[in-house]
Amino acid sequence: MQNMDKNKQTKRASDHGLKGLRVVAAVATAADMTCNELVMQMEMSGVMGAGKVAQSVRIAETMVRDKDCTVFFGFAGAMVPGGMRQVIIDMINDGWVNVVVTTGANLTHDIIEAIGYHHYQGYHLMDDAMLNKEGYDRMYDSLMPNNVYEGLEDFFAKHFDALTSTGREGQISIKEFLQRLGSLTPKDRPSILRACYEKNVPLFCPALADSGIGLMLWGHLAKNKKVSVGAFDDLKDMMNIAWESKKAGVLYVGGGVPKNYIQQAMQLAPRSAEYGIQITMDRPEPGGSSGAGLAEGISWGKMNAEAKFVDLICDSTIALPLISAAVKERLAKSK
Repeated sequence: MQNMDKNKQTKRASDHGLKGLRVVAAVATAADMTCNELVMQMEMSGVMGAGKVAQSVRIAETMVRDKDCTVFFGFAGAMVPGGMRQVIIDMINDGWVNVVVTTGANLTHDIIEAIGYHHYQGYHLMDDAMLNKEGYDRMYDSLMPNNVYEGLEDFFAKHFDALTSTGREGQISIKEFLQRLGSLTPKDRPSILRACYEKNVPLFCPALADSGIGLMLWGHLAKNKKVSVGAFDDLKDMMNIAWESKKAGVLYVGGGVPKNYIQQAMQLAPRSAEYGIQITMDRPEPGGSSGAGLAEGISWGKMNAEAKFVDLICDSTIALPLISAAVKERLAKSK
C-alpha cells in the first residue's frame, strides 16, 4: 500500500476562518492492507463511526500499555452466541483486562461451549414455531440446541458439591463460585471462565441467578440442598480493587448490570476512571445506564473530567474484533 502524505491529508482549514481544523481524508483501502492500516486510514478520516473506531483503538492501546492502569471490562449482550468468545479469551490471556464483569447468560453460553456444545448460524426470519418444535433456541440469527440444558444438568450434578461447599463462615461468594467453575471446565477447550481462573482475573457476575447457570443451581436447591451465597462479599472485593487502583480504565460492551457494577465502584473510589471505551447500540434519551454516554459519568464522579474516552455506536460483533486486531498488531510491532 502506498504511503499517504499525512501533512497533506491533515492540512489546516484556516482559509475558511476556523483555525486548527483538519481536512476529512478519504479512506483508502488496498488489497494487502492489515487491520491496523485500515484503522489508521479511519483515523485520517477522523469523523463519524470511522473516527470513533480509530479513537477506540488509540485509547485501548494506551490503557493496555499503561502498567499503572487497572482495566475493568464489562460486557453484556449475546457475545458468545455472536462469536466473540475467543476475542474475549485472548484479551484475558494477553493481560489486557484486570477485572471482568459480565452476565450470567454470557457465562452460561461460555460453559455450554466448554462442555462440547456449539452455537449455529441461522437466519433472523426463521419460523420460530418450527425452531421450537425442532428443539432450537434463537438469538437473532444465532441458534442453540435446547438439549444443551441436559448437558448442563449433568455437569452441575457431577460438580455441585465441589462448586458449593462452604468454609467456616457457611457461605460462598459468587466470585469464588465462578473461580471454582472455571477450574472445573475442561482444560482442552478454551473458555472465558477457564481463562479468568488460570490468569487469576477476578470475575464478577452480580446477576448470576438470571441465567441458565442460575437455573441449574436452583434445581439443586429445590432438592433441599442448602447454599448460602454472599453476594455482598463480591461488592466488597470490587470496591477494594477500585480503591487500591493507581489508575482505572473502563471498557464496556453493552450496558446493563456489568456496566453499572463497574460504574458504581468508580463513583465511590477515590480516583475516577482516566480511560474509557463504550461500545453500545443503545440510546441516551430514555436516561438508562446502557445508553448513557461516558461523559455523563463525569457528573457522578465516575469518569475523570480530563479522561480520554469515547462512545462508539456500533454492533459489538463488528467493533470488538476490529479493535482487538488493531491493538494486537500495534503491540506486536513494538516488541
